[in-house]
Amino acid sequence: MRLRIDLSYDGAAFHGWAAQPGLRTVQGDLEAALDTVLRTTGTQLTVAGRTDSGVHARGQVAHVDVDQHDDRLARRLNGVLAHDVRVRSVSEAPEGFDARFSALWRRYAYRIADTAEAMDPLRRGEVVAWPRLLDVDAMNRAAAALLGEHDFAAFCKRREGATTIRTLLDLAWERDASGVLVGTVRADAFCHSMVRALVGCLAAVGEGRRDAGWAGEVLAGQRRDPGVTVMPAHGLTLEEVGYPPDDDLADQASRARVVRTLGSTP
Repeated sequence: MRLRIDLSYDGAAFHGWAAQPGLRTVQGDLEAALDTVLRTTGTQLTVAGRTDSGVHARGQVAHVDVDQHDDRLARRLNGVLAHDVRVRSVSEAPEGFDARFSALWRRYAYRIADTAEAMDPLRRGEVVAWPRLLDVDAMNRAAAALLGEHDFAAFCKRREGATTIRTLLDLAWERDASGVLVGTVRADAFCHSMVRALVGCLAAVGEGRRDAGWAGEVLAGQRRDPGVTVMPAHGLTLEEVGYPPDDDLADQASRARVVRTLGSTP
């Protein structure tokens, strides 16, 4: 039986999602909790998106294959897990569901406080303090050139055998009611450090060090630009993962697996 697990976590004390020997990770904690509660060994989770060290999640999704489903599993897991990770729900997954490959898109938010009024010390764990006022309109003009399907090698840490071609669906900035600048970033998938590099590029435009056309120039260069700063991890939160209707889950997973194998986008 395949179970869908929806969870949230504060990434501050974790070395990212993926299990690593000797380090605390979200995957490591959750797999250990599942083994404890289900009285199993070697439980393995598949996740929608591997978050980096220090990155948070409100809407992370994973799946696990088990022999039986306990209706109280979410409550039992939360009784074992530390309080910086919470299982929001556990449900029997529809046929064909794969947390990673069935996903159509992932949506992140990056939060910056660039005014004294917006710098709430109670939110310091999820909002990056910025010393200069950022021009939201300029950042949005620059972001427009990055939308669509491109090779985002200029904004990614390359990995052996992994494609850097992605489809960026949304990238826009606005201020919330408290004055915090929130960037919404949505794509079919992301490569390592991509969002934080995109934000660093746009922040340079927002503070006037670069013009709006620079973001497109960096993208076209297809290699890391020393002028692009990779932003701090704690400002980034995985907010939501989108999936197709149940009857298209298996087909979407098959298409995505081919894409990852051939190194192109859907």
